[in-house]
Amino acid sequence: MRILVISDTHGNYPLALQACDLAKPVDTVVHLGDGGEDAGLISHCLGIHLIRVAGNCDHRSAGPREMLWECEGKRLLLVHGDRYGVKNGLGRLEQRGIEAGADIVLFGHTHCATIVTLSGILFVNPGTLMRSDRQTTFAILEITPAGVTAHLHDIAP
Repeated sequence: MRILVISDTHGNYPLALQACDLAKPVDTVVHLGDGGEDAGLISHCLGIHLIRVAGNCDHRSAGPREMLWECEGKRLLLVHGDRYGVKNGLGRLEQRGIEAGADIVLFGHTHCATIVTLSGILFVNPGTLMRSDRQTTFAILEITPAGVTAHLHDIAP
């Protein structure tokens, strides 16, 4: 399973669509909030399976703020991150990941791309595709019988 992970698009759906093109082929797109309307456009325009959670700036969203997703035998926790104070560290989110029995935690909110393993859990923040940020990034997560890999990719705004 090849998954495009994006977050914090904040209205920059053209760059999100470009990330989709660069990441092809993908089986699923995961949007981690702050751009829920962008996520809907991506799904509609490209006909790609979309999973999304709402962020703190998705004021009109009725979508979930957190989700557990079983994929290829792995348990993924999807959150935006603001409710776990991720701008001040990953301790609270790490604890939630442990409680949820997650193998992988996908989160956004900080606009800082990162891949780190804590307590045996893979944490992936794809960064941001927001127009005004200096660095715009997305992540590719691959789950295969051989294991899980995650890679960050820069994209020019």
